[in-house]
Amino acid sequence: METGRVNPDMRLEDQGITGLGTVYYNLLEPAIIEQSLQRKEGRLGIGGTLLVETGKFTGRSPQDKHVVKTPFVESTIWWDNNREMSPEGFDALHADMLEHMKGRDYFVQDLFGGADPANRLDVRVVTELAWHNLFIRHLLRRPEADELASFVPEFTIINSPTFKADPEKHNCRSETVIALNFDKKLILIGGTEYAGENKKSVFTLLNYILPGKGIMPMHCSANHAPGNPIDTAVFFGLSGTGKTTLSADPSRTLIGDDEHGWSDRGTFNFEGGCYAKTINLSAEAEPEIFATTKMFGTVIENMVYDEDTLELDFEDDSLTPNMRCAYPLEYISNASKNAIGGHPKNIVMLTCDAFGVLPPISRLTPAQAMYHFLSGFTSKVAGTERGVTEPQPTFSTCFGAPFMPRRPEVYGNLLREKISRHGATCWLVNTGWTGGAYGTGSRMPIKATRTLLSAALDGSLSKAPYRKDPNFGFEVPTSVDGVPDILLDPRRTWDDAAAYDRQAEKLVAMFAENFAQYVDHIDDDVRAAAIG
Repeated sequence: METGRVNPDMRLEDQGITGLGTVYYNLLEPAIIEQSLQRKEGRLGIGGTLLVETGKFTGRSPQDKHVVKTPFVESTIWWDNNREMSPEGFDALHADMLEHMKGRDYFVQDLFGGADPANRLDVRVVTELAWHNLFIRHLLRRPEADELASFVPEFTIINSPTFKADPEKHNCRSETVIALNFDKKLILIGGTEYAGENKKSVFTLLNYILPGKGIMPMHCSANHAPGNPIDTAVFFGLSGTGKTTLSADPSRTLIGDDEHGWSDRGTFNFEGGCYAKTINLSAEAEPEIFATTKMFGTVIENMVYDEDTLELDFEDDSLTPNMRCAYPLEYISNASKNAIGGHPKNIVMLTCDAFGVLPPISRLTPAQAMYHFLSGFTSKVAGTERGVTEPQPTFSTCFGAPFMPRRPEVYGNLLREKISRHGATCWLVNTGWTGGAYGTGSRMPIKATRTLLSAALDGSLSKAPYRKDPNFGFEVPTSVDGVPDILLDPRRTWDDAAAYDRQAEKLVAMFAENFAQYVDHIDDDVRAAAIG
């Protein structure tokens, strides 16, 4: 049995997927929620939200992600960062998964990866869980009905959480598997119910495909001035640095909160929705995101709630600190209707420095921007993981190493070339600690961060006086209206200046040790930026 809207020439049988139960094609949100509730996948929450849990996997499984090693991609994949899978292992995995799927119901969404029609990817997502179908319908771009009538997928994702891989037979690491085959234009996901694997698989695809077209894929949020897409800003940052919060500025138009491309035409969102963390979310601090947690169709993932009233508990992280909500972009009132902006006028790299060394904002040269982009620095702090007793550096190149199939220099050179060509100004913003390291100092005041960012985006910060940082060599403003001068010089915020110097020396050494892996792949001016 089949139901839904689909190109009649593009049924699953045409892709070799046969013997299934009922196949639901391109259902709309009410029908997907109805199917999910009938299958007892979750509960209907306040406002028509869908409350779900993902079982033992409450986050991505990067160690179980594999790329099939074929002659087509062998020389272009960053194998130090991507686990390989043999073609034979993938073929066995594919055959066994198709056999496992027989007799079971599946849900299909035909979607676009990318808001720019000239550079989007047509993706078919086949899911065993109805709520995964709703999730990916939110997170990717939704075609119009007439576009579905002629839709032909370029890549297909099959997600079957009840399938368990055989590491020996399938040439993978465990029963959980995410396998990308660029030759066969196919992604297979099994053994995990975490929905984020679906969207990050598409991001990984675009991270491989787009650089070949001269397009820079970016793990960033983006916004632009109201009515002025030419004034676009992008915000790179790892988890916990404020990427979503700081880009969701009510005085600017939101292009997107996580994944974007930078082409010769400008900036465009890869996605059609947002996947926001909800731990400690409040109506006062983030009213727009908070409001989505009571809107129809929002997927509420791994949140504790009252069994009787269904009220959500935003502070209870007993299921996971990685609790989230997924919703369409139009649920944010100031979201861009076409999710397209101009060439970035400002590029903001966010870091959470728990060492208390970095200033709240710094201006970077193009070479310094490439250095900090390749470094991708933030910090883990004591208490976040067992055994962590003092701040630990985390370096995730390009601010998203798990999603980068090509070598980092490919993305770094693309970014640098586009910065130079379009004259973007680059900033490094520390949302971490000041006045001491974590445990001694205090968190950077959000008001000061917002004031500095506003000055950077409106151009007034470029007129401020600057000094050269003795540790990293970038420029740091010495006086900005609305921000105490002492905050701009982190050394002055410490009670013990000598202790600051020791901490700074330690952090610089960590940067240098991490960056050693790139020195044979970069130009002399970037090497110079690496040593300040």
